[in-house]
Amino acid sequence: ITSQGQGLALFFHMTALSLPSLITLIAPNAVLMACLYTLDRMNGDSEIIVMTAAGATVWRICRPLIALAVIVSMVILLVNVFVNPACMRALRDLITQVRADLISQVLQPGRFSSPERGLTFHIRDRSKDGELLGLLFHDERDSKQVMSYLAERGRILSNEKGSFLIMFDGYVHRYDAKDKEKSVQIIKFDQNMVDLSKFGPQNKSGNKLEPKQMPLMDLINPPEDEKLDEKDYGQLRYELHERLATPIYPIAFIFIAIALMGQARTTRESRWGQILTVFAIAVAIRVAGITAGNLVALNAWAVVLVYAIPVGAILIAAWTAHVRMSPE
Repeated sequence: ITSQGQGLALFFHMTALSLPSLITLIAPNAVLMACLYTLDRMNGDSEIIVMTAAGATVWRICRPLIALAVIVSMVILLVNVFVNPACMRALRDLITQVRADLISQVLQPGRFSSPERGLTFHIRDRSKDGELLGLLFHDERDSKQVMSYLAERGRILSNEKGSFLIMFDGYVHRYDAKDKEKSVQIIKFDQNMVDLSKFGPQNKSGNKLEPKQMPLMDLINPPEDEKLDEKDYGQLRYELHERLATPIYPIAFIFIAIALMGQARTTRESRWGQILTVFAIAVAIRVAGITAGNLVALNAWAVVLVYAIPVGAILIAAWTAHVRMSPE
């Protein structure tokens, strides 16, 4: 962005739009680490020992941690359902706008400009209202066909569908790249249009929204005008249940930590073994959840596993913590 003449404000704008997806990734792990640190300090300062001796149960001691996990889970759910898809769509539109701005900025009168390999622009001059005069546009990125556009004038147009280069009064020269004789076909046009969204990194879905960019209702009930195959439905199913299942993991992580570290222990006993065990179990559960999510894209029956893994972890951890609450 910055190397191509864009401002620092735009850099921070695009970074801010990427933050919600990063938050949903980091928040469950941050909650787990905060819980482990808190329980370890409380045990090291004999606070858990004193509260247990006073008659407090493990649920009374860990009630604030459970409340914190519920709050974080609600925030993740809101981000997954509303904030992140909107930010992804805004980021997509902003990238298209930046790409169009880049094309317009690199075009300097009298100079040959190559915004990317195999693509060359040249203009004779630029009018006061921004029109491109004496436009040459050479595209040899396609290994099968080489295209050259020559136009008297052109203009870059941006709307909700993307950014386009509109050319007026010109010719298209094209030939087969594998043709040894290079037989050129010349086509005259009054008006021609090139989609600028094709420049830079290619998006296999074209102008169609990706699953991460789609609102929740579109994932549940895809638009009828979208031509979707079985693989597309699998991706939509995966994205839908991933958004709804991810918020359960902070609660699962907290209950696992409580089951292994919520009981009173002597301060002479090292708790690093229990901390590492909690981390290992949390990682295993998350990996199992990701695996189940990948299965959902292939088979609809795997939806049960997506929710059964974190919910089952919560129930087993809660039962373990409750059983261990009685003194041995």
